[in-house]
Amino acid sequence: MKVLLIGGSGQLGREIRVRWSADRVVAPPHRELDLEDAAALAAALEREQPDVLINCAAYHNVDLCETTPERAFAVNALAVERAARLVRERGAVFVTISTDYVFDGILGRPYEERDAPHPLNAYGASKLAGELLVERLQMRAFVVRTCGVYGRRPSAAKGHTFVDRVLAQGGAGEPMRVVSDATVSPTFAGDLAVAIRALLDTESYGLYHAVNAGAVTWYAFAREALAQAGIAGNLTPIARSDWKAPAVRPAYSALASRALGALGIGLPDWRAGLAGYLAVREREAE
Repeated sequence: MKVLLIGGSGQLGREIRVRWSADRVVAPPHRELDLEDAAALAAALEREQPDVLINCAAYHNVDLCETTPERAFAVNALAVERAARLVRERGAVFVTISTDYVFDGILGRPYEERDAPHPLNAYGASKLAGELLVERLQMRAFVVRTCGVYGRRPSAAKGHTFVDRVLAQGGAGEPMRVVSDATVSPTFAGDLAVAIRALLDTESYGLYHAVNAGAVTWYAFAREALAQAGIAGNLTPIARSDWKAPAVRPAYSALASRALGALGIGLPDWRAGLAGYLAVREREAE
């Protein structure tokens, strides 16, 4: 399969490039292929003639989206729709990544694909708009919602992931304050990449949740990361209200991968996902 990948320098994009070794993955850098540049995208599609376009790009700084919602909608909705239209014109398959933040968190259980979305912030609203615009095209497309993605950093400039920050500060003996009343489904990008590849083989187009199984608070997740890494750490649980941020986050945005499961595709639970990431991290440090 030939794949054109937008956002190949991110955590998920890197895992796709590494793990889809049986496919030909073309991942131009951002300076050459920007999701918002329709002309550049059309040229890339014409040049590469891919079987599938994977969109891993997004305007994903949740708090910045709150202060610049026009940018969030321009990238996460309008640019996604333009890309999908270009892909449809060429008869290829389109895959785009969405988020747990399309939900408000009031159910108190992992959200399934059938549950009605109700975003609390501009980021979630813009991603939901992108989902709906793709759905409206009635094309060969997969919309994949995920949650709390972490993985190998493509470069130091990208900053630390949550797990890396916890391990770095824990190893240095620095105190950390972590939210204990927000429940999520943290997902290792490597497991997510494998699941998306399996999904492509099904040709069962539509909306899917893809997360490491189970629900956990960020505080408990941080504790498990430290425990698996053999680091004592110095964690203090705090409430969401103590973490001052411009954007409101849902209290419970864990997802259930029901539709994937119905296709016989599963991701490991979140503890196994974390162990897998730490194993990769250790190998790369050698």
